[in-house]
Amino acid sequence: MNNTIKGKAFVYGDNISTDQIYPGQYLDLTDPELVVQHALQGVDPSFIKEAKPGDIVVATANFGCGSSREHAATTLKTAGVGAILADSFGRIFYRNAINLGIPLLICPGIGKVVKRGDTVSVDLTSGKVTDETTGATFQAQPLSDYVMDILKNGGIKPMIKKEYGQ
Repeated sequence: MNNTIKGKAFVYGDNISTDQIYPGQYLDLTDPELVVQHALQGVDPSFIKEAKPGDIVVATANFGCGSSREHAATTLKTAGVGAILADSFGRIFYRNAINLGIPLLICPGIGKVVKRGDTVSVDLTSGKVTDETTGATFQAQPLSDYVMDILKNGGIKPMIKKEYGQ
């Protein structure tokens, strides 16, 4: 895993719920290739058509609030989201996403400065975030060594399998 992620920003506001990230009407889908078709459909129906692997989701406060549905994190992982940056996250969504291997960084103020389409780079080790389009820089909370280990292994399940040989 590369410690620096660079991609196009997709920017959202406050309180983007898991139902907006992955609408409940599709919960009966289990194939990741079908699930991914509905990524962020509740807030941005064009996301899945425009997003490329490595692109970065940026939001203001409370991204991923609401239910504990793991589909929300799964759909973003399958879409290839490189990282998610926000002022704050819903706690259950945060753990689900980290456990699936998606880098999430708390980065105060970023959602009010970065614009959709800006190129953003994120240094996961230091927490330094740069909007390469405008030159603005931010300091996100760096990820712990444990979280970095989860991410480097592609998620918590692969990490545990590697560690315990199962």
